[in-house]
Amino acid sequence: MSNNGEARDTALVQSVDRAVAVLELLARNGEAGITEIAAELGVHKSSASRLVYTLQARDLVEQDGERGPFRIGLGMLRFAGAVTGQLDYVRVGGPVCTALADRLGETVNIAILDSGVALNVSQARGSSAVAAQNWVGQRTPLHATSSGKVLLAAASADDQDRLLSGDLEPCAPRTITDPVKLRCVLQRTAEDGFATCMEELEAGLHAVAVPVFGSHGDVVAAISAAGPAYRLSQKRMPEIVEELRVASRDLSVRMGHSVL
Repeated sequence: MSNNGEARDTALVQSVDRAVAVLELLARNGEAGITEIAAELGVHKSSASRLVYTLQARDLVEQDGERGPFRIGLGMLRFAGAVTGQLDYVRVGGPVCTALADRLGETVNIAILDSGVALNVSQARGSSAVAAQNWVGQRTPLHATSSGKVLLAAASADDQDRLLSGDLEPCAPRTITDPVKLRCVLQRTAEDGFATCMEELEAGLHAVAVPVFGSHGDVVAAISAAGPAYRLSQKRMPEIVEELRVASRDLSVRMGHSVL
């Protein structure tokens, strides 16, 4: 990378850091003027003004009148809402995951659709789980996971087209990378109410997932069980699917779904 490129990257990182510092100052003090913000950042008032007005353009801060102090803007609610939703799955879904993991002896996860991937938000490990990997916070491809297929199958045709518009990268030798074949799998997933993943994300790893429903009857998440292929065999899948459906009904009710 050239010196100019490195300098540009450094400046961008510094700008992001200063923007976060502004938001933290306003969250801590309630409001602040440009002079106070510039002093907090250690920059000239003109630099502070440009930064604050950029945040204002994104509705992340707002000003009281034309010359008044700045405070946190309503645009921050977008982030707060996203985090609150994830925390709900952790708080409400945690006990459900733990109970199911205890019954199955396998690893149980809850995942949601987030920016074109499956985001794992809650996990519990059963007594037979052989891997210690923590999937919480991990973003996994929709086409190569059982949860991802469930979330994709519940998406509208337009959303499916958008989410499948790029290349389907192979994660393992058995990953489905043919869009036509994947759409057939998604149709079957919607009809059957569950999806499997047989060594499509990792060699030797099997998983199965079912949908979780929200208060409006829409699919808001997927709950899955995963384990080694020798233990999560095709023969055992019907038993696991039924256990997952029981857990899904419990979690769906907790998330406000009343018609099951």
